[in-house]
Amino acid sequence: MPKAERRVCGASAVAALCLAVALAACGSVRPRPGGYYLDDGPGANPPAGLDRVPDAVPRAEPINRFASRPYTVLGRTYTPYTELRPYRARGRASWYGRRYHGQRTSLGEIYDMYSMSGAHTLLPLPSYARVTNLENGRSVVVRINDRGPFREDRIVDLSYAAAHRLGFLNRGSALVEVEAIVPGQEQPVSSVAAVTAIAPAPMPITGDAAGVFVQLGAFASPENAAAFARRVRADLSWLRNAPVVHRQGALYKVRTGPYADRESAERDAARMRRALGFSPFLTNP
Repeated sequence: MPKAERRVCGASAVAALCLAVALAACGSVRPRPGGYYLDDGPGANPPAGLDRVPDAVPRAEPINRFASRPYTVLGRTYTPYTELRPYRARGRASWYGRRYHGQRTSLGEIYDMYSMSGAHTLLPLPSYARVTNLENGRSVVVRINDRGPFREDRIVDLSYAAAHRLGFLNRGSALVEVEAIVPGQEQPVSSVAAVTAIAPAPMPITGDAAGVFVQLGAFASPENAAAFARRVRADLSWLRNAPVVHRQGALYKVRTGPYADRESAERDAARMRRALGFSPFLTNP
């Protein structure tokens, strides 16, 4: 969405006036098929190695009191958190690129589209969050240093690099989970507890009425698969068979089952879809 709507820091009435003028000027902007706006998008010469851009490293930082004041955008008032606290929510993520590259964020820092950063309406500035793409299981840690996005169907705006790592650049948005990180209390996804979710591949099962599984995701990385399985287990605590990771060739597949028949698997798959916001599918080993 137009980044002009994100230029909210609450530091002065001048900033608010500039915001109103910018919003009026951007009223006719329309997104193009890639999901970004006509004067936004990827840079002309992106640096090599974007797949290897490291996650932001959470560290204790003082919260900016000016960027934590209540503010109003498009008739809606936001009251940001003034301290680090648990936060976990799901919604759609979008990203912003070259139009805002080199401009100042609401925190007063220079926005770098190739760093791991993000914008949120409520989380403290600065703070850190883990963002997980619920459609493919990819996860990144970003530093929240800006305000936005100001659309009801958006929960977080991410940098170009973060969206690239999460795999939704071309689509423009994705269903994600955002979880705040308190420095010193975070648990890395490669922890022993997460890796224990990995199980050996099940024995082949034949027949149409037995051996039906519901698959929620497939990953090349066992750590990512284990982290995803851990997250969905918390949301699907009602399942008789908790989701686990089955190694199958070069892939690690997050599945639940086996089910005795397709009808019971389809019922659970429909319930999972309502709980998770994406569609798992039935499969046989």
